Amino acid sequence: MNIYFSGIGGVGIGPLAEIALDADYSVQGSDRQESPLTRALEARGVPVATTQDGAFLQACHSTQPIDWFVYTSSLPANHPELQLAQQLGIKATKRDELLAHIIADKNLQLIAVAGTHGKTTTTGMLVWSLQQLGIPVSYSVGSTLSFGPSGKFDPASQYFVYECDEFDRNFLHFRPHLSLITSLGYDHPDTYTTPGDYTAAFRQFIRQSSATIMWHADNSDIQATASDGWILGDHEVLDMHLAGAHNRRNATLVAKAVEYLQLGQHAEVIDILQQFPGTSRRFERLADNLYSDYGHHPVEITATLQLARELSSHVALVYQPHQNLRQHEIRGQYTNCFEQADAIYWLPTYLSREDPTLPILTPQELSANVTNQQAVHIADLNTQLWQAIQDARRAGQLVLVMGAGDIDPWIRQQLR
Repeated sequence: MNIYFSGIGGVGIGPLAEIALDADYSVQGSDRQESPLTRALEARGVPVATTQDGAFLQACHSTQPIDWFVYTSSLPANHPELQLAQQLGIKATKRDELLAHIIADKNLQLIAVAGTHGKTTTTGMLVWSLQQLGIPVSYSVGSTLSFGPSGKFDPASQYFVYECDEFDRNFLHFRPHLSLITSLGYDHPDTYTTPGDYTAAFRQFIRQSSATIMWHADNSDIQATASDGWILGDHEVLDMHLAGAHNRRNATLVAKAVEYLQLGQHAEVIDILQQFPGTSRRFERLADNLYSDYGHHPVEITATLQLARELSSHVALVYQPHQNLRQHEIRGQYTNCFEQADAIYWLPTYLSREDPTLPILTPQELSANVTNQQAVHIADLNTQLWQAIQDARRAGQLVLVMGAGDIDPWIRQQLR
């Protein structure tokens, strides 16, 4: 099968292209610019274009007919490549339909990691654990890993481990052998108009899963039963040498999954999890006293600050909200979630997939109800902020930069 990936350098599409290449499909694609993923794919012989006007797709199709055109959820309906694929009669879908096809085609059992928060870390922990146990595994993780590529197909594997995202109802394309639900809240208001709609999607996902492992606290609206898998109580969180209460909960889910699948001895699995090297952008250490995290929701802020305070008694937070539409939904939750930060540098919201009819909420509006108001400083990505970060680091404070927008590449550029 000959596959063309539009947006091949993205964190969702790139790993899928690596998986397709590993599985002996023919792969090519395009993106607006180079990235570590495009360079890694090119190093493996994959043709990649950094223009998306349709010319490269037409040339590839003329050389060898494209069987499947895969694109991201963010691709507009009038995108030149998507329009050309439709004109050429090429099958065109988003990434999850292709992944479901590969899993079925290779006769793999899907272990899906879903939930509002903690998916990436939990997926990474599960992949790491299986690899350390010597169990062949295929997988896709929505972040960079220090111990392997973001996506991989192993022909010897029985299982496919997948970070199963609920955005755009992507996870409903799958029927997992086992699902782990990390947490349940409310997110993606651009996909789910109400919390009830969001919960209903997870209820459907669990019904599509042969078995599920989740926390009792998250099950009140779902009403899964013991016959559907395991419902864990808070007293079942395992005692592990991992920083962060949320990391210990996520690691517990992984240990329980390995136990459910009867793949390893308990003591060995705990030791492996305690050595987990982490994933990119999940409390990732960039330098002395400087960490980067992808979190952009009050629940994630609370959890990550709790982790930071286990490592340091003085924490400075640089926070970049993500998506104005989301801010209109969660602004009322910006209250006590920042209390473990001694200083909060609040940036303007990073705009993405916006409703143009909504007014842009300012940092002042969003931070108005923060309980430790004296800690809030309105800031921008500029030299003054970098100086404040450096001063805090020199004073021995742990500086945490959080957000899903351009704050991470900015802070890495300052370090360079």
